[in-house]
Parts: sequence; C-alpha cells; structure tokens
Amino acid sequence: MLDIKLLREQPDEVKRQFARFGVDGTLVDRVLVCDERRRTLLREVEELKAQRNTVSKAISKLRDAAEREPQIAAMREVGDRISLLDKALTQVEEEQRAALLELRNLPHPDVPDGKDDSENPVIYQEGEARQLPFPAKPHWELGEALGIINFEQGVKLAGSRFYVLRGLGARLQRATIQWLLDLHIRQGYLEVYTPFVVKEAALWASGQLPKFRDNLYRDEESGLWLVPTAEVPVTSLYADEILEAAQLPVHHVAYTPCFRKEQLSAGRDVRGIKRGHQFDKVEMYRFERPDQSYAALEQLRRDAEECARLLGLPFRTKLLCTGDLGFGSAKTYDVEVWAPGQGEWLEVSSCSNVETFQARRANLRYRPEPGAKPEFLHTLNGSGLGLPRTIIALLENYQQADGSIVVPEVLRPYMGGIAEIR
Repeated sequence: MLDIKLLREQPDEVKRQFARFGVDGTLVDRVLVCDERRRTLLREVEELKAQRNTVSKAISKLRDAAEREPQIAAMREVGDRISLLDKALTQVEEEQRAALLELRNLPHPDVPDGKDDSENPVIYQEGEARQLPFPAKPHWELGEALGIINFEQGVKLAGSRFYVLRGLGARLQRATIQWLLDLHIRQGYLEVYTPFVVKEAALWASGQLPKFRDNLYRDEESGLWLVPTAEVPVTSLYADEILEAAQLPVHHVAYTPCFRKEQLSAGRDVRGIKRGHQFDKVEMYRFERPDQSYAALEQLRRDAEECARLLGLPFRTKLLCTGDLGFGSAKTYDVEVWAPGQGEWLEVSSCSNVETFQARRANLRYRPEPGAKPEFLHTLNGSGLGLPRTIIALLENYQQADGSIVVPEVLRPYMGGIAEIR
C-alpha cells in the first residue's frame, strides 16, 4: 500500500511513475477525492463532538429544567447528526482503503522501462546455454523412461496440470528441498514451518488480494485459503507488532507447497512439470530497516544465485523492467537456470524489495531507537529455490546419453549416497 501522504503531496509524480507501467492516474484521483471527503467529514464530526461536550458540561450546571430541556433536545439532534456523519465517515474510509489496495507499488529508480520480459537486461551470468554432446531429451521423456514422473496418474487423481513423482524422482525433490533449507540456514536464515492455509487477512497483507483473487484456492466453509507462496504466511508473522531496532534484521526461510489457479494459455507449456496448480518452493524472507534494505536485496540475490551455483547449473540474473515488474515490487531480480532439453532459460527465483508496500498493509513496524516513534519496515522476499523448475534443470543438465541422470554431489548425502538415477 502506498503512503497517503505521498499521494497528497506528489500526485503528479505518482501518476508519472504509473505511466511507466501503462497505468493511468484515475485511481489516484479517486483516492484523493475520498481523502478530501474523509477529512471534511472528520472535521465536522470532531467539531460537533467538541460542541456536544461543551454544552453537556454547561447543561449539567443548570438547575432550571425550563432552561435545560431545549438544550438537551438540541444536543439530541447534534447526536443524531454525529451518528449519520460517523456512518458516512466509515463508508468513505472503506472506499478510500479499497482504492488504495488497488494501487500498485512504485518502481525504484534503477528499474528500466520496458514493455515485457523480453526487455529485462541480463546483469550477471555464470555458465553458458550449453549444448550436450548428444541429443538432449526434455525432462518429460527422461522422467517417464526412468519411471520417476507419472503424468497419467496425476491427471487421474486431480486433472490436468498435475503429476505424480515416484521413487527416486520423489526422493530427488525431497532431497533438494532439504538441501536448500540447510543451505539457507547456513546463510543466516531462521527456518519457520508455517500453516499451509491462512486467514484472508494474510492475503491482503502480502498483496495477493485483491489483484490475484481469481488465482487463489479457498475453502468457503472455513474461510481459509491455501497458500500460493510461503511469502503470504511469513509476511504476517509479526503483523500489528512493533519490533525493536535491536531485533532487526529478521531473516526467515520456509518451505511450503504452493497452490495457484494458474491462468494458462491454450497450448502453452502443455507438456512436463513446468507449470502446474501445485508446486513446492523454499522461500527466503527478510524484515529490514529501510536504510539497509537495498543492500539486503543484493545479498538476497546472491543467496539465490548460490543455490544454482552449488547445484552446478548454468544461471543468469535479470533485472526486471517496468513491463514485467510485479504488482507489489519496487525492484526485482530473476534468477534463471538453463534447461538444455527444452532449450530455454527457466526462472527459479524472483528476489524482490517491496519496501513498505506490505508493511503498511500488515502494520509491520519497528522502533528506530528507544522511545522513538514507530516506523514501517521494509520487507523482501526471494525464492530459494522454486520447484519443480529446479528439478527440470537438474534432470536435463545431468542427463547422460543412455538416459540416466547423475545426481549432483551436494545432493548425494540427502539421497542416501545415490550417485545416479537409472
């Protein structure tokens, strides 16, 4: 959520920044109309309440009933007017908040302009988009031939875009998740195990609602929602709390399955496990002081890159342009790994600084020093890493000419010493 003071004081600048996304300023004007109406109503309510308090004190000193009754009757009318204004004030505040929640975050000055992901500049790369010395197979052929991915059973159980991992395929995924968690703990993150369902408030706080409502799964009876990412529950761990400066920074890592009603284009990524309605992900999350958050973003990016590096995967990092920047993000890096079987780079991590965007929604604050007024935190999130695209890259990069898969050395201890999948 954007700061209402920024909208009041610099509306033209906010609209200029929105124009970089191709978004007009109509919603900004709506927020400001509501804000002016809210402040007018608030002034009138406060004046009437002050008047009622003053007159009520004077009435209490009157002994003559003939003098008291007209003033009491007048104050009843004032009370009725206050009740009407309070209702109008509540309504306009709700309208203003609803409009504010629809406003996206503003881009950091470093974010380049661009129409879509094709204009994201590569800022770093290790390894090349290499070709194997034999015809590379895509992961769906490798997985089916080895008996470690079963697509028919996934469809049988849950419909399209679901699959079943079997035997060493399931073990490879579990091993990768465990290794990622252990790596991030060594990097200084505290692991948290959160519920895989959340109250609706957590989705508003993280910025998933209202924009992504159609992509989320909900249980109507309980009102609980399946998490689309661990970012959602972790954002609200400290909602409505004030952290002391000495407690910062707070770094968490969490594993969750993720559930999304992916709006998939017909004929796009119809084969394999690249896109689905359920997938696993390890998520890094940081609560930072504002003056340290962009240094933290660079570290978050390096932590994600280290995952790909230690797995031995060719990777590159892109800085997202305005045409590809997420709704809540001020600045984002995408880390992509090469998949030779599909012949494409796959995004396995997005590392974002959302500044105070989530903190204002979740009321996440810290006290810069003892006795100081609380301020909003900056929050950052980054996949570390996302499955199953990491699994795709492992299968396709480590495939051998006979169709077997070499297990990366860092994962072998988590695979019981198994060095190959045959």
